[in-house]
Amino acid sequence: MVDKGKDMLENLDDIVLVESESENVVEKVNLLGDEIVARDDVPLRVLEVGMKFNDENELFDYYKKFAHVEGFPVTKRNSKKDDDGVVRYVTLICSREGRVGCKARLTASMDSCGIWRINTVNLEHNHKTSLSKSRLYRCNRELSAHVKRRQQVNYMAGIPLHKSFNSTIVEAGGYENMTCMEKDCRNYVEQVRRLRLGEGDAVAIQSYFSKMQASCAEFYFSMDLDEDSRLKNVFWADNRSRQAFKEFGDIVTFDTTYLTNKYDMSFAPFVGINHHGQSTLLGCGWSQMRIKIIAIVFPDTKHRWCLWHILKKLPEKFGYHVAKGSIFHAIHDADGFRVISKPASGQECPQLNAVRV
Repeated sequence: MVDKGKDMLENLDDIVLVESESENVVEKVNLLGDEIVARDDVPLRVLEVGMKFNDENELFDYYKKFAHVEGFPVTKRNSKKDDDGVVRYVTLICSREGRVGCKARLTASMDSCGIWRINTVNLEHNHKTSLSKSRLYRCNRELSAHVKRRQQVNYMAGIPLHKSFNSTIVEAGGYENMTCMEKDCRNYVEQVRRLRLGEGDAVAIQSYFSKMQASCAEFYFSMDLDEDSRLKNVFWADNRSRQAFKEFGDIVTFDTTYLTNKYDMSFAPFVGINHHGQSTLLGCGWSQMRIKIIAIVFPDTKHRWCLWHILKKLPEKFGYHVAKGSIFHAIHDADGFRVISKPASGQECPQLNAVRV
């Protein structure tokens, strides 16, 4: 019985499903006659055009519950926003669309009062559904706080992950009661490992920078620690870089695409352009905060995205747009495209330009 359950988990693990934005686990439901009834005895109606919901999250949660009973995974395919950035239209689909071309889906929109209404529904699948596998589809899987803590403690104690996961299975009473897979635990442990600096690493960095500062008073560094005294961010700039910023700091590129270390901290060089048109280093840092902090540090600048990255994202964001062809042609015909779109020497362009005004 254990081997059978393990085989089912491994087979599911081979299925590539699209991650949904919500990772809340749906409560188990029972099918009674023609009516779907949740475990708390609240009726769950079959989806139909005209059904209304208070907000988008309530709509998606309802669709997940319905899909959980029917035995298929779901995800959000796309959404549209109005001029104010508010989501007004959404398409929810069976996640098997990309793999087998399943057309099961629903579309819904929000009215002027903020109420969401289902516009179209397609409940027909071109593949078999499985109620027994619903809990292990990616949109329904989760690691409980208890399991996370157990995996973290076992990792710190040096217990191999497969043994730690097996103990979780035993504690749950078997594979049939699991709400996660071994790879979910592995991904979580890897995340913990990356966020936790090795013993002495932060101290070693601080010691090295202190020596640099002792030999040159103009050397500057700053370290940001979390509540557990683990290094979150670090920035440093020597005297030459600081002087260069005074002369050539009108345009600053902040590039986090260059390198990421084993702790999931992006290397972020700050680069300016000197009077010879050459790149000059203004400072460096390792950061977990990515580019979000830039808007805070440089509040009075004009921020610009690199055209190379914009073009890279266009197929993803406008893949199903009715006017995508004309949008692509307009960008390719722009004068700046030939100059900016191709990174020099095969390197990626900086993610963000901050122009000081």
